[in-house]
Amino acid sequence: MTNKTANLLYSKEHEWVLSLEENRVRIGISEYAQKQLGDIVFVENPEVDDEITANESMGTIESVKAVSDIFSPVSGVVVRVNEELEDSPALINEQPYEEGWLVEVELSDPGELESLLNEDEYKAFINEGEE
Repeated sequence: MTNKTANLLYSKEHEWVLSLEENRVRIGISEYAQKQLGDIVFVENPEVDDEITANESMGTIESVKAVSDIFSPVSGVVVRVNEELEDSPALINEQPYEEGWLVEVELSDPGELESLLNEDEYKAFINEGEE
């Protein structure tokens, strides 16, 4: 992980959250998750104006290995979707923290961010799972 990830928060489902501005966040999947999935071939994101709920599925990612749910780390309303992923889902493999983001969300409960892991906690969580 690089200093690009220093400001990110993580869910135990391997999604990351970047605070953009007051009550708005960007969500993606972690580098660890995309490596586990393998080559990503399709992403089904929620639509703009969809309401999403923390810890519930907000879409799917299909890789050459499997189809996996994307669990939202926060609750709120989708305000922007990464349209680039429709034609180039591999951006998630190539740049999971830059061009491979999934959606931007207006938070309904900013307090939910407090339940997410910081980078060090996330690294420890991954390492526990691999022992």
